[in-house]
Amino acid sequence: MKTTTVETLAWVLIYAGLLVASLGGFVQRQHDALGWGLVVGGGMAAAAGVVLIVVRSRMQDPPR
Repeated sequence: MKTTTVETLAWVLIYAGLLVASLGGFVQRQHDALGWGLVVGGGMAAAAGVVLIVVRSRMQDPPR
């Protein structure tokens, strides 16, 4: 996988995960189980993005 693809995917997962987790906080007021599901799912997506940043930091840049 190319390094730019990993970078893009990492940041998309982080921002989307945090957005979904915050949405879950608002939904939780009306429907507790759905809200917690969104919070947990968003948190897992954000954590996966952080893992991809670590993976990207260990990748070597392609030669020019």
